[in-house]
Amino acid sequence: MDRQKWLEWLSKETEVPFEGWDFSYVGRTGRLQEAPLSWNYASLVTRKLPKITTLLDMGTGGGEFLSLLGPLPRQTYATEGYQPNVAVARNRLEPLGITVVEADGEDTLPFPDETFDLIINRHESFDPHELYRIAKSGATFLTQQVGGENDVLLNRLLGAAIPQDYLHWRADYAVRQLEEAGFVIAQSREETVPSRFYDIGAVVYYLRAIPWQIPDFAPEVYADGLWQMHQQIEKDGYIDIPSHRFLIEAVRR
Repeated sequence: MDRQKWLEWLSKETEVPFEGWDFSYVGRTGRLQEAPLSWNYASLVTRKLPKITTLLDMGTGGGEFLSLLGPLPRQTYATEGYQPNVAVARNRLEPLGITVVEADGEDTLPFPDETFDLIINRHESFDPHELYRIAKSGATFLTQQVGGENDVLLNRLLGAAIPQDYLHWRADYAVRQLEEAGFVIAQSREETVPSRFYDIGAVVYYLRAIPWQIPDFAPEVYADGLWQMHQQIEKDGYIDIPSHRFLIEAVRR
């Protein structure tokens, strides 16, 4: 395949629909595989469910993660700030008895003081003081966050600018914020593990799904870098991109 036909074929990956927070198009086929962390977020959440009566899932996306947990308490709520995902989340979660509220993680949340026994947050922003307000005394905030150095190798390989606004976003920074709001930290862990891409089309699909990483991304704009990555994948069979994650479990005094 010559380069022009290759680029035309690659552009078709940008036309594949992406909804909610569902990467199954490249995940279920194994075209993109994430190395395991030393913790499993779903298991950590599941262990706490029998002990609670109220739950909030912040940044539920399309409700994909929350819908797989259970049994959930009768009073379970979810927030989602990205408007196109709100309808997706409601369609998935409301038949399960879960109320979905349109709200961003850093918004003032529409819940009374001391409402929740457990607040979970997987890759969503948060306001520590707002969390403290809506958490009951003794409640847990359990979050897995995407660190500021996540996927920056993609930017370097493609010659794209590296987002500067979140490079500081690490476990120690988030811990300080939560402690200043009044939380006690039960645990904090941080790791960088590889995400393995087995073809360049999976890279294109992934970047289109996370537009904040390279805001002006399009195959024709970054054709040279994509071609070089494609050649590396053809040679090695894959390319590894470091994923930056951290986990914090905080308890309200």
